[in-house]
Amino acid sequence: MKHRLAASIALAVLLSPAVALAQSGPIKLPETLAWTAYDVGSGGYNQAVAIGNALKNKLGVNLRVLPGKNDISRTLPVREGKVQFSANGVGGAYLAQEAVFEFGAKDWGPQPVRSLMLNNSDALLTIVTAKDANIKTMADLKGKRVAWVVGAPSLNQNITALLAFASLTWKDVTRVDFPGFGQAMDGIIANQVDAAFSSTISGQAYKIAASPRGIQYPTVPHADKAGWARLNKTAPFFIPFMGTEGADMSKDKPVEAATYPYPVLMAYDSVPPDLAYNMTRAMVELFNDYKDGAPGNNGWALDRQRFDWVVPLHDGAIKYFKEIGKWSDALQKHNDGLVKRQQVLAAAWGETTKSAPADEAGFAKAWMKARADALTKAGMEPVLTEW
Repeated sequence: MKHRLAASIALAVLLSPAVALAQSGPIKLPETLAWTAYDVGSGGYNQAVAIGNALKNKLGVNLRVLPGKNDISRTLPVREGKVQFSANGVGGAYLAQEAVFEFGAKDWGPQPVRSLMLNNSDALLTIVTAKDANIKTMADLKGKRVAWVVGAPSLNQNITALLAFASLTWKDVTRVDFPGFGQAMDGIIANQVDAAFSSTISGQAYKIAASPRGIQYPTVPHADKAGWARLNKTAPFFIPFMGTEGADMSKDKPVEAATYPYPVLMAYDSVPPDLAYNMTRAMVELFNDYKDGAPGNNGWALDRQRFDWVVPLHDGAIKYFKEIGKWSDALQKHNDGLVKRQQVLAAAWGETTKSAPADEAGFAKAWMKARADALTKAGMEPVLTEW
């Protein structure tokens, strides 16, 4: 799970851009598409708007971007078929697949999510802090006020994992609850909290940097193998990375950190292959038209794709990547394993819902055990056994 971005690229057969992007016929998309994304002003929202402009200018396609405060509100419209795709975070992708935290509730369970593209930009997804709080390392978070966003398990679990890097837990910090991502970030400026989880290119991060409190990013040294083992045990989707894009950050002022792909352009397996194929094709072939439209859009580049991450690719996306020579038998085997994991989880969920206690606490306890037992029996790592 700790592979660097280059690992997946090495698995693929790389062709020259001219050959890779040669396609016959027009890209075929509906007149109107709909995505969900993070709150207005977030990095994911801004990128989606820029992609929408390219779709409109080049293909005459209208992209409606629906902002959502948390993982549930971003994923529900995709599940219900009200939107086709989501520029989602690790919560709506990985945690939804795993059916943990809010996704382990009775009305959710394991979701058959599929990725199309991953954004691996020079920005970070990490803990951002007020500079005046003097938090230079993850260990410095001890005793500080840390934001907990209600209904956003990905944000909260990410902080849990980064705390674990320094052998800390939520008991070692002062938890401050907020109803949404934007409110948590504004809480830093208002001195209600010292730290929150964010993209370094979000509008709120720049607002914090420009505020009297200033901004600072606690480091995650890549050489600390024990720390990384603790981090990845809780969050296998994190990878070591040197951040160079974002508020108070540059190539001359990099930050040694941990991050993961964001956003993840995802759908459900029920989205027709042809639609997923053409959406993926549009993302690749219109890249030059939107790459400069918002901070972090360079991360959507074809040569930055990671095909061996923790969520399986949609069959339509795989079809496109096969056509342009970016797929391999090894990648297919990896993808099949991820789909198998979802099937194991779905079967375990089906059995659990037949006999689990009716009350929420009893159901949650039964699902935690059934989930861990099923994955372990299948020779797969449960990662999370309680939450």
